[in-house]
Amino acid sequence: MKKVMIIGGHGKIALLLAPLLAEAGIEVSGVIRNSAQIDDVAAARATPVVHDVVSATAEELATLFAGQDAIVWSAGAGGGSPERTYAVDRDAAIRTMDAAAAAGVSRYVMVSYLGAGPGHGVPSEDGFFAYAEAKAAADAHLRTTALAWTILGPGALTSEEPTGTITTAPDMAHRNTSRANVALVAAAVLDHAATIGHTIEFTDGDVPIGQALDQTLAKG
Repeated sequence: MKKVMIIGGHGKIALLLAPLLAEAGIEVSGVIRNSAQIDDVAAARATPVVHDVVSATAEELATLFAGQDAIVWSAGAGGGSPERTYAVDRDAAIRTMDAAAAAGVSRYVMVSYLGAGPGHGVPSEDGFFAYAEAKAAADAHLRTTALAWTILGPGALTSEEPTGTITTAPDMAHRNTSRANVALVAAAVLDHAATIGHTIEFTDGDVPIGQALDQTLAKG
């Protein structure tokens, strides 16, 4: 893998993932909406690409993606109105999947969350409901595509230092997952073809990431 484009290039996970990929010799680009974020993305050793994926058409996105080897979705509305959440976390995400397919970029890694899906259990009156619904729809769409997809489901995100160890049999009572570990897992699955077609839910734990992934895949 030579070229990876991260959607949501200024996100906390993206800024941790980009240097990991760059260190591995991968040409990384980070898609951002705000030009004020250019320096931060560049400092993370990614090429900043200013493009609003929310307003872009699938055709425009396909042009943007041309020549990439993989797309990583690490964007999010970050709260706000339900309308904005659906526009970013569902609609824009789905367009990037369709655009990746149109551009011939088969590898696609989605950063989702632990417990995502139609049975998420979030009440409609909860402020998290729109996000849960949006991610359920986006993940479901990705699974129907012919893309070489992997969905990551980390637990509650923290800013703790990376440990390089996780568990893929998470205890829902202990859900914490450092963003740094999420970045390490994302880098690992991009280089691990056996993770294609799998949803990997995890939290911080005591098993080295590579070993944890192998154990999960061995279980089918």
